[in-house]
Amino acid sequence: MLSKNKLKEEIFAYFLLILGSLLFAVGDVMFVNPYLLAPGGTYGLSNVFNTLWPWRISYYAICMDIPLLIIGTLILGPKFGVKTIISTILIFLFTRILETAWGYAPVIHDGAIMPEQITDSMVQIVNNGGFFTPDYFLNTVVAGLIYGIAIGMIFRSGATSGGSDIISMILHKYTKISLGTLVMIVDSCITLTTLIAFGDFRLPIYSIIIIFIEGKVIDLVVDGTKSYKTAFIVTDQLDTVRDYILNDLKRGGTCLTGEGLYNGTERKMIYVTMERADFVKLRSNLRRLDPQAFVNVIDSSEIMGLGFKALPKEE
Repeated sequence: MLSKNKLKEEIFAYFLLILGSLLFAVGDVMFVNPYLLAPGGTYGLSNVFNTLWPWRISYYAICMDIPLLIIGTLILGPKFGVKTIISTILIFLFTRILETAWGYAPVIHDGAIMPEQITDSMVQIVNNGGFFTPDYFLNTVVAGLIYGIAIGMIFRSGATSGGSDIISMILHKYTKISLGTLVMIVDSCITLTTLIAFGDFRLPIYSIIIIFIEGKVIDLVVDGTKSYKTAFIVTDQLDTVRDYILNDLKRGGTCLTGEGLYNGTERKMIYVTMERADFVKLRSNLRRLDPQAFVNVIDSSEIMGLGFKALPKEE
């Protein structure tokens, strides 16, 4: 039986899963599809199919998602989990509801126009039979934000995006190309279908911008807004630098002993991780503490352990 805290975590995880799935459907139906964009994934490809051969986006997507989940399970094993399956079903249901209740009308535009006023820079609303003057840039930014928040919530719930990512995982198994590279290749191929289908070079460019914004927002949702710096400080004034870190910054660290490569002299090095604001203070005072100090600073995307983010619990 689940403990009280574990039950709360599971309830919150499913809340994120449901809300993330709803937001994903909103982003696709109301922002991405009306502009003929395809920012990767099975839903991106479904948007192209929906415009070329009108059929529900949800139907196209589920017809691809289910076989991919089955094939992925057969080849990669049952690694996708119940939440990924639930997310796939929820996105399908929410998309289907929005298609019925809203259609494919855009939320962002500069106004509807009459058919006789149509120019090449205007986009047809396929299922509604009307036209609108597009605002590509604002729509792209908003779509990227919505997608990023949605997928970030789904990731935080413990689910994965599934869909076309399964193709990347399968290719990774047999080609040994990095998974990140393969995801980019697969998504890029999907975005290029808009150029092939509609002959407008702006569409894949805006789709790629959505992917970029989406990736940044996913990182914020999953990892939070805090930025950490890890510093390796080689110093002959060990006590002075250590006291400043402990007493002024209220941070711990690790003291390492090394040997200089050039002359073999023993050197002391402090390894310390801190928030950006504390690092700015340290950098401003290092010249005073030890003018001869050597410092290597790296960005740390995630820090777990005492004083930082708690270590993940066992599933």
